[in-house]
Amino acid sequence: MTRELDAAVAAIWRIESPKLIARLSRMLRDIGRAEDLAQDAFVSALAQWPEQGIPRNPGAWLMTIAKRRAIDQIRRNETLERKGAELARESSIETEGDTASTYDEIDDDMLRLIFVACHPVVSKEAHVALTLKLVGGLTTPEIARAFLVSEPTIAQRIVRAKRTLSEARVPFEVPAGAERAARLSSILETIYLIFNEGYAATAGDDLLRPALVEDALRLGRMLAILMPHEGEVHGLAALMELQASRMRARVGPSGEPILLLDQDRGKWNHLLIGRGLKALARAERLGALGPYGLQAAIAACHARAATPEQTEWERIAALYDALAALSPSPVIELNRAVAVGMAFGAQAALEIVDALLAEPALRTYHLLPSVRGDLLFKLGRMHEARAEFERAASLARNNRDRTFLLQRARATVGAKR
Repeated sequence: MTRELDAAVAAIWRIESPKLIARLSRMLRDIGRAEDLAQDAFVSALAQWPEQGIPRNPGAWLMTIAKRRAIDQIRRNETLERKGAELARESSIETEGDTASTYDEIDDDMLRLIFVACHPVVSKEAHVALTLKLVGGLTTPEIARAFLVSEPTIAQRIVRAKRTLSEARVPFEVPAGAERAARLSSILETIYLIFNEGYAATAGDDLLRPALVEDALRLGRMLAILMPHEGEVHGLAALMELQASRMRARVGPSGEPILLLDQDRGKWNHLLIGRGLKALARAERLGALGPYGLQAAIAACHARAATPEQTEWERIAALYDALAALSPSPVIELNRAVAVGMAFGAQAALEIVDALLAEPALRTYHLLPSVRGDLLFKLGRMHEARAEFERAASLARNNRDRTFLLQRARATVGAKR
C-alpha cells in the first residue's frame, strides 16, 4: 500500500468507523461485537482497495461488508432466523453508491451510541475514553497520549466499560424524560472535559492539544444537529466555538501562554466566532440559558470586544453572578472574582478569593494562588504576590504554566509597591 493510500484509509477509518459501530451496535445490541465487525470490514478494505481503488462511497462499501458479516455471524452462532432475515432485508436495499437511504438512520444511531457510551453505569473516566474511541474514532494509543495515561490503563477502561454496558443490558436507545435529561448532562460534561484537556492541557510540555479540541468541536456540532431543540447542547457548542477561536493567539512563538488581555485579537478565528455567536443565539431562542449557555455568553463578550478596553466587564460579572446562582462551584466563584476585579477593582476581587482559601476542592488548584497573586500584584503587595506565584508554580502540572508562573514571581522583584 502506498503512503498516500495508507493515509487516505486512516482518514476514512476516523470518519466512518463511528458510523459503522453505531449502526452495527443498534443491530446487534453489542458494542464489542459491533466494533469487531467494523474492524473486520476495514481489514477487507486494506486487502481489496490497493488493487481495486477506494470506492466512490467508502462508507457504504464498508457498511455493506460489515452488515453481511453480521448476518453471517448471527446465522452461524444463533438460531434467530427472523433477525437474520431483517438484517438481510436492510442490506439488500443498500448499494455502494447509495447514501441517502442510510444517513438519517446513521445520525439516529450515532445519537444512540453517544447516550450509551455515557450511561451512568460507566465511570466518568471510562465515559471519556469510550466516547473518544467509539464516537471520535481515536485509537487507544492516541487516547493514552492525549490524557497522559498508559495504554494498558486506557485499554482496561474501555474493555471494562463495554463489559459493564453488556452486563447491565443497557438499551441501545435515547432515553426519555428525566433519564434523558440526566444522561444528556453527563454527555455534555464529557465532551467539554475533552475540549478543556485540549484547550488547556493539565500536564505535559504543551499548553494546547489541538486534536482533542477538534474532536470535541466535532462531537458538539454533531450533537447540535442531532438534538436541535436542546438549548444547552447549543450553549456548549457556542462555548467551545468561541473559546477555540482564540487558540492561535493563546501561545507565543515558544509555546508560552499569553493571557487573554495580552492576545493579538487579529489572530482570533472569526469564522469560529461567527459559528459560536449563531449557536448562542439559537440557545437563547430556546429559553433561559443554562450553565454552558451562560459561559458562552461570557465568551461572547470577549469575542465582540475589538480591544481589551472595550470589554464589558460589568456585564461579564453579572453573567458570572447568574452562573454562580445556577451552578455554584468554587471554580466558578474564582472566575467570578476575576471578572469582579476587572469591573470593580482588585480589592473587591481579593475579598472573594480570600473566602475561597479554605475550600478543599481548590487546595491543589494552581489557579487559586495564581489569581490571588495577580490581585496582590495589582494592589502593590509584591512580597505576598511573589509567594502566591511561587506556590501556584509548585502546584502546576503543565510545564508551560509552571514556567510562566515563575516568570511572574520574578517580575515582582523591583516592581513598584
